[in-house]
Amino acid sequence: MPHLTLQHSANVAVDQALCEALFQALAAHEAIPHPESLKIRTLPCPHWRIGTEPQNFAHADLSVLPGRDEPTKAALARCVLTVLESHLPEVGSLSVDVKDLSAAYCKRVL
Repeated sequence: MPHLTLQHSANVAVDQALCEALFQALAAHEAIPHPESLKIRTLPCPHWRIGTEPQNFAHADLSVLPGRDEPTKAALARCVLTVLESHLPEVGSLSVDVKDLSAAYCKRVL
């Protein structure tokens, strides 16, 4: 279920420790009843331009199954942002968006 994709400028050092911290924080959140279904991945962006300094960013998209209210989604966003702030204190722009997966979402797990 929950998918977290972290896009970041290539000049931001993202490592497995950040992925683990994001996983642990979300797994502990009451809105994630099945943490075994969490998927976290990072995607460095080789080219970017933002309007603020310093010229670096990290943006997380968290996709969840429908049914959570807006306060819960905001709490999840704040949870992710707190981890990002802790691990990436020198990054100029940190942002998080939480959205519902579509009704067509399906998956296969071994």
